[in-house]
Amino acid sequence: MSNVAKPATVVGSQFPAASPRASLKGLEIFADPKTPHLALLTAGRDKPYALGLASALIAKNLCFEFIGSDIVNAPELHGNNQVTYLNLRDQQSNAGAFEKVRRVLVYYCRLLGYAATARPEIFHILWNNKFELFDRTLLMGYYKLLKKKVVITAHNVNAGARDGNDSLLNRLSLRTQYSLSDHIFVHTERMKAELVSDFGVPKAKVTVIPFGINNTVPNTLLTAAEAKGRLGVRQGDKVLLFFGNIAPYKGLEYLVDAFSRLLEEDPSYLLIIAGRPKGSELYWSQIERSIAESGIDRRVIKRIEYVPDEETELYFKAADLLILPYTHIFQSGVLFLSYSFGLPVIAADVGSLREEIVEGKTGLMFEARNYFHLASTIRAYFRNESQSDLENRRAEITRYANEKYSWDRIITVAMAVYSDLLLHS
Repeated sequence: MSNVAKPATVVGSQFPAASPRASLKGLEIFADPKTPHLALLTAGRDKPYALGLASALIAKNLCFEFIGSDIVNAPELHGNNQVTYLNLRDQQSNAGAFEKVRRVLVYYCRLLGYAATARPEIFHILWNNKFELFDRTLLMGYYKLLKKKVVITAHNVNAGARDGNDSLLNRLSLRTQYSLSDHIFVHTERMKAELVSDFGVPKAKVTVIPFGINNTVPNTLLTAAEAKGRLGVRQGDKVLLFFGNIAPYKGLEYLVDAFSRLLEEDPSYLLIIAGRPKGSELYWSQIERSIAESGIDRRVIKRIEYVPDEETELYFKAADLLILPYTHIFQSGVLFLSYSFGLPVIAADVGSLREEIVEGKTGLMFEARNYFHLASTIRAYFRNESQSDLENRRAEITRYANEKYSWDRIITVAMAVYSDLLLHS
């Protein structure tokens, strides 16, 4: 990565132009604090995304209902006349299997009851719930029977294909949900193209909006030096970070192989793996065995569990690079989390990651499933970067991300869609 003398330039937005009539009239409709026209259905998932969207709505002085959970909750959602917060889901992690099933069923009963009496005309589904086949078909049909306008954010067009467990039933249920929805948000043009080609969704029904920057995870005055010290990182170590859920499509084995190769040449490399293998315990055990057998475990820091928000900055500030060795994905929330801390990214050239990485400015790309190329890309990065360069680059990346992926810009486009749906209901 070559030195950059000036901040990265934000490329032109792909946002569609909002209809002036829809925007102005829609804002008038949404401004009534006594009548929420929008409900955000979070499924108790992805707190940063849900809170980012909610915070942008609050900043616009718009009235809405927020269907949260024990996990998806925050002080800004309470004591505010604009927001009606409803916690329909108990997510205590220490419950037994039977109790968890009971709680999910209770949650669905509450959700069905809420929908039947809800005032908002628009339901914006940020994620599906536990029983996705039910959500995509019967629950969607139920919402339509109630005359709701349904907006979906499709973070993954077909996660089954990504995870290697696609099926006819999976595709039929996805087609049903996409067909019954009134509008769909995706994060890249490539995702929009797949919706149109693979699921027959009309282009006019799909809007591309970026994945908003993660600005809900605490970012304190903790310095990089302090973070490194707390993790036992030595001065001069070249720190690589793998962060988030551990699953086969994340391609962690390619990073381990590349790291092993790098360590043979330079003992200053250090790898941090922070995340949990939820549902992929066998995969992680294979990775762990590979780390032990290759003799690199002395240079690997492992925290194999869920990392709470308040501890996340420790890892992103201690690292010099985030590595995304994915084999199949459309979009990565971890990428935008990294950008929020100004951390450069080296990512596999899969899905739409190339659309989000400005090579030589915010990161570099490598050929997916090729640990030789990953190793050489990492090597080249450290050959061209000094520690002072990294500090400057962090500031540049943060500025770039806060502008291009700002929630204010995203909610402006979303508002135009909401308004059109209300005006044509």
